[in-house]
Amino acid sequence: MAAPNSEADQAKLQIFKDELYDTIREHGSETRVFSQADLKGLGVIPNNDVRILVDVIQMLTNEKLLIGVHLPGGELGWKWRSREDAKKYTSLPDEPTRLVYGEIDQAGQDGVWIRHIKLRINIQDATLKACIKFLESKGFISSMTNVEMPNRKMYIRADLKPSERATGGPWFTDGELDEAFIKVIEGIIFEYIKTRSAYFSRGTVLPQRQPKKGVVTGDARGVKRTATDISNDDATPAPAPATKAAPPPPKGKPMYLPMPAGYKKYPTVNDITEFIHNQKVSTAMLGVADIQALVDVLVFDGLIEPIQVHNRKGYRVVRPTKQDTVSYAKRQQDRESHPESGDIVLGPPPLSNAVTEAPCGKCPVFELCQEGGPVAPSTCVYFQEWLGLKEPAVATANGTAPP
Repeated sequence: MAAPNSEADQAKLQIFKDELYDTIREHGSETRVFSQADLKGLGVIPNNDVRILVDVIQMLTNEKLLIGVHLPGGELGWKWRSREDAKKYTSLPDEPTRLVYGEIDQAGQDGVWIRHIKLRINIQDATLKACIKFLESKGFISSMTNVEMPNRKMYIRADLKPSERATGGPWFTDGELDEAFIKVIEGIIFEYIKTRSAYFSRGTVLPQRQPKKGVVTGDARGVKRTATDISNDDATPAPAPATKAAPPPPKGKPMYLPMPAGYKKYPTVNDITEFIHNQKVSTAMLGVADIQALVDVLVFDGLIEPIQVHNRKGYRVVRPTKQDTVSYAKRQQDRESHPESGDIVLGPPPLSNAVTEAPCGKCPVFELCQEGGPVAPSTCVYFQEWLGLKEPAVATANGTAPP
C-alpha cells in the first residue's frame, strides 16, 4: 500500500486499526507487552506489511489506545489501553496535563509522589499545580497517603484503590496502625488455637470435654485407644446407652490438658483464616498472609509453637495446663465493664521459682551482701518486705532503708 494520501487508504487504515486493536485485547491483558513480531503474528496486517503496521500503530498511539514501552535490548513494545481511559487523555486540554496524568496513571495502585512527577517530565511548579488542580476538579485523580512515606504528597487515579503496600493492609486505618484491632484479632486467634490444641478438663476424674481416651469397655475391654482414634473422633459423638447413674466424681481444678502424642488435628493457618472469616469480626478481608503474620507474632512471643504432623503444619499453645480457663470473649466483656483492669494478657504468667521470686535472685549487689558489709540480709529492706516483716519503703543505693 502506498502512503495513505487518499481517502480510500485512510478508510482501509481505519479498518486495520480497529481490527488490530480488538485482536490485541483478545490476546492479552492490559499488562501484556506486545512486540512488533507479536503484532505481525496476529495476522491482521495484510502480508505483514511493515509500513502499514507502523501507520496503524501510530494511529492507535495518537488516540491513546496503545502505550509505548521499552523492552530489554532497546526494542519498542506496546500495551493496550481501554477506550474509556483513552477518552480521558483525549479530553485533556493540553500536553502538560496529559503528561502529568500519564505519570499518575502509570504509577497504578501505588500512587506517585508529586516531586517525582516534576522531575520526570521537567515541569514548572506553577504549571504542575495547575494541572493537578484541573485533574482533581474533573475527578480523574485524588490525593492519597502512603504509610511508608506519610509526609509525602501522593496522587493516584480516582478510580483505583490504593495497594496494600501503600495503605499498610488491613492493620492500618486512615494511615495509622490500628493496634486495638490487631490485639482483638490476636486474642481471637490465640483462643482458637488454645481450644483446638488442648482439651478442657473440668477437674473431674473423667473430664467432660476430654477426647475418648484410655480403656474401652465392651468386647475391646483393656485395649487403649491411640492418638489416631482420638483425631478421628466426631465433633459430636453418639450418645452412650442409658446406664444406671453413677455418683458424681470428685471435683478438682479446671484446666486445659495437652493432646496425646500423635494427635493430627492441630489448627493450621488455613483453618484459622476460615474461622476468622466465619466469625465476621471485621469488614476488612483478612487473607492467609495477614493471619500468618499475627500467628508468627504469637510464636515470637512464646505463646504458641508450630508442630509438624506428617505434611500438616499446625500450631498449639505452650504450657496448656497453665492457660486461663476463662474464654477470651468473656474476658473482653469483663474488660469493657471494668476498663481500669487494663489490657488482656494472653497466655500463662511467666515462669518463676523461689530464686526469681526472692529479691536475692535479681539483686544487683548480691556478691557484696554479707553480715558486716555495706549490704547484709539482716538490714536488706527488700528481703524484709518480701517476708512481710516490713511495709514497702523506698530504699537507698546500699539496700538499706533511709533514716
